Amino acid sequence: MIKIYGIKNCDTMKKTFQWFAKHGLEYEFFDYKKTDVDMAVINRAIDQHGWDMVINRKSQTWRTMPEDARSNMNREDAELLADSKPTVIKRPLADTGDDILLGFDADKYDSIFMK
Repeated sequence: MIKIYGIKNCDTMKKTFQWFAKHGLEYEFFDYKKTDVDMAVINRAIDQHGWDMVINRKSQTWRTMPEDARSNMNREDAELLADSKPTVIKRPLADTGDDILLGFDADKYDSIFMK
C-alpha cells in the first residue's frame, strides 16, 4: 500500500488526494500534525534525493529560520529539523515501497502508478 505523508489542509496535498481519488487508488495517509514523523522514511528520502530536496526551502518554516542555520544546514541538521518541525518537509512525500516520491506531479504519478 502506498503511504502518503504531509499535512491534510495543504493545497498540494489536496491535489494529491484528488488525483488518487480520480484514479481509484488506495493509500494510507499520515498527517504530520497528528502523528510523529517516521524518521526511517525521512532517512530513506534523504538517501534517495538528498536533504536539500526533502527539506522544502520555500516553506514558511524554512524562511523563518535564522540565516546561519539555513546556510550551514547539513544532513544531520536536516534530519533534526524534519523531526522537530515536519512542516518543513516537502509535500507530499509518497512511499511506494520501492521509491520515495517528493511533491505532486500528475504526469509523474501517471507514469508510476498507472502502468
